[in-house]
Amino acid sequence: MTSDTAISTLHAWQALDSRGKPTVGCEVVLADGSRGDATVPSGASTGTHEARELRDGDAGRYAGNGVLKAVANVEGEIARAVRCRDAADQAALDRRMRELDGTAGLGRLGANAILSVSVAAAVAAARSRGRELWEHAAAMAGREGEAPLLPVPMVNIISGGAHAGRSIDVQDFLVVPLGAGSFAEAIEWASRVREGTAQVLAERGLPVALVADEGGLGPVLPANRTALEVLCRGIERAGLALDGGDGRGVGIAIDIAATQFFDRDGHYVLAAEQRRLTSAELIAELAQWCAEFPIVSLEDALAEDDWEGWPEATRVLGSARSGQHVQLLGDDFFVTSLDRLEDGITARAANAVLVKPNQAGTLSDALDVVRRAHSARYTTVLSARSGETEDTWLADLAVGWRTGQIKVGSTMRSERTAKWNRLIRLESALGGKAGYAGGRELSRFA
Repeated sequence: MTSDTAISTLHAWQALDSRGKPTVGCEVVLADGSRGDATVPSGASTGTHEARELRDGDAGRYAGNGVLKAVANVEGEIARAVRCRDAADQAALDRRMRELDGTAGLGRLGANAILSVSVAAAVAAARSRGRELWEHAAAMAGREGEAPLLPVPMVNIISGGAHAGRSIDVQDFLVVPLGAGSFAEAIEWASRVREGTAQVLAERGLPVALVADEGGLGPVLPANRTALEVLCRGIERAGLALDGGDGRGVGIAIDIAATQFFDRDGHYVLAAEQRRLTSAELIAELAQWCAEFPIVSLEDALAEDDWEGWPEATRVLGSARSGQHVQLLGDDFFVTSLDRLEDGITARAANAVLVKPNQAGTLSDALDVVRRAHSARYTTVLSARSGETEDTWLADLAVGWRTGQIKVGSTMRSERTAKWNRLIRLESALGGKAGYAGGRELSRFA
């Protein structure tokens, strides 16, 4: 007998992401008529070791960035392989698609094609069973019956690097509203900080017209450190306190994205400041920033393959004995890869993982990383990409998987606010049934 949640048909199409580049949309229809659809994101600053998108390479259409080959793979080879398979068995479905592709990076069929099916199938399975997606995600993670957990948001305020025309070298400066009592209050605080920061920039005569890929302000600044100074003034202008390590104020997170300015000769080149630093010098500079500013999280502090530098950065910045003890978050470093995370745990490198499902290619692979990170006492931050869509499935995964933190961009641009609004709605609908991670999620790094 055919299961009600057996996959009946797949339909895919070429959509546009928030940067105007093509991406893959997919609809999965089940035997009982339930439908699930998803469009998948794409990154600008991508790690070398990420799962591979499939692009057409036809210069005549979207400068070679079209995804019609990936779309054809969904409706052809993938559809034939997964038809009649149970969409409710996410692990088996994702495993079948990985086996079908046959490459480590999913580059033959395209990680963008495979992820679109993976997510759409999960949405369809949730609807078939009359569940919210977060409830289905919780069951997928073996957390069914546990109280849902709203994540603490990490919100983009100032951007540089690949997200803002490299006006400064460091990619993003974000706020973490540690002292907020709810998710909705945390977003309100972040919105106030963005407005306050824009006012401070305007008063200093710094250009603020550019809105970066993820909705942050993209000013031209004289130095990377200036962004920290301006952001601190913006927090104060918003009438909020800088976090003093007690989890009651507003902390700062930085996405260094160091791979983007790592030279082949082993130096970190801060082009905006005309400086070249060794790993040790960059670590020392970040330690100085942490001593002077309320920094609670550093993402990709070193390059993706700087395996000598990462353990030293963790010793200096991320250990309880260091006196700094910030969240050291691996993005390009881990690329949501279980193997790279295992290597990092063994090397005592980093203490937190940025989780991006499209880096892994399937929901199951991303969930495996969340589980392993938690078992090793690494914190997890579920993350969107610079090229996003209006879909909100990421918000539900954060709640169901209990990642504790989420990073989707700033408080403007609809592809960003869609995720924030979904979380605000869930918090309102769940009421006292849901918890909020709040400042305690980062308390052990204070």
